[in-house]
Amino acid sequence: MTPLQLFGLICVLAVIRAVLSLRPTASVATGGTQSITPLGNAGAPAAPSPSPFVVIKEYLDAFIVAGLVALFLITFVVRTFFIPSGSMEPTLQIHDVLLVNEFEYRVSKPHDEDIVVFPPPIQTTNDFIKRLMGSPGETFRIHDGVVYRNGVALTEPYIAEKPNYELEIKNYGVYVDGAALDPTQANIPPKSQWTSPDTIPPNCYFMMGDNRNNSEDSHIWGFAQLHGTFAAGPEEGKNAGFTGHAFLLFWPPNRIGILR
Repeated sequence: MTPLQLFGLICVLAVIRAVLSLRPTASVATGGTQSITPLGNAGAPAAPSPSPFVVIKEYLDAFIVAGLVALFLITFVVRTFFIPSGSMEPTLQIHDVLLVNEFEYRVSKPHDEDIVVFPPPIQTTNDFIKRLMGSPGETFRIHDGVVYRNGVALTEPYIAEKPNYELEIKNYGVYVDGAALDPTQANIPPKSQWTSPDTIPPNCYFMMGDNRNNSEDSHIWGFAQLHGTFAAGPEEGKNAGFTGHAFLLFWPPNRIGILR
């Protein structure tokens, strides 16, 4: 359920609760005959049973409060995400369900090799989930299937197989198999936004799927961005950002564990 759907449900429950509150309370007129008050087991008057409407209102109050708490949590703190594709295999499998911390990147910067949920710089209604492989100011290249960050070869036990393409960030661009990505089709910021020709620009991150040769990621559509608007590509000028840090796989039960 999305935050908007949850908000709509809370509004419906609140309307029902308001209608029940406007219902007039029934009054009982007494005639000349004295009424008899039933006694409990100890001889004291028995407590009257609450009316069905009172019970319903109490349940509605509980549901509304719980809904408001859930709305706050999924909007600002944590929410669930479903994995629809195999681009992060073997780390994440199709139909896995994750918890994503939406608060973390509001107060701290992402770290290399975080698993991140974010809107990509291409036309889609869905967030993507990838591994953060390169951060602002770092050099980055792939040669003979090995990823080098700041000149150091990375050990990657989480990948399905080594990438079958060459890649290097240089000359104010991302070059894949010797050809530069097209800034009209990929988020490659203009030269003025780079601090040096061979390092990742400010506010830009290089994202890759663990299933390297079956992943639509930064080697196709350029950089993801932590905030602001996309600098180039088909989504130029539209809002960028990181939705959150995926930190826990909690479904199916046999795969529960912390994501690394």
